[in-house]
Amino acid sequence: MQYVAPIGVGLLYALLMSLIREPHRRRFNAVMVAGAGAAYLSGGGLGGWEFAFTAVATYVACRGLESWTFIGVAWLLHTAWDIVHHIKGNPIIPFAHTSSLGCAICDPVIALWCFAGGRTPRELVEWVRRARGRKESVAAGERARVGEVEAGGTVA
Repeated sequence: MQYVAPIGVGLLYALLMSLIREPHRRRFNAVMVAGAGAAYLSGGGLGGWEFAFTAVATYVACRGLESWTFIGVAWLLHTAWDIVHHIKGNPIIPFAHTSSLGCAICDPVIALWCFAGGRTPRELVEWVRRARGRKESVAAGERARVGEVEAGGTVA
């Protein structure tokens, strides 16, 4: 359950965030990931490096105000920081020793949603459907070209 629950939390986060209309959804998520970037500051487990990470995460999150890709990158940066804290023994929640591990599992789920453009579930289904359609039409086009060449035609 320790590994499954964080995935569910990431999916629930994406689902709830989908209720916010664009462009507010993107901007709200940029602010959320900026806050996540500062989550370890009060613990000070890595000394001055906490400030350096927060500065980098804040910069990337600010770029995320206009780009879902940067928001996804910021969540992956936070994932890396979670892993460092888990290994060093400085969890995000001091009394929950595996909290940083859970965060490191949850954050990439959110990042994947961001890399997909932070779409609503309906938009995601349509996006996947169109992507499959393009893939199938490209494959059909390739089969047609191979057939032309085998028949003695030329490919432009």
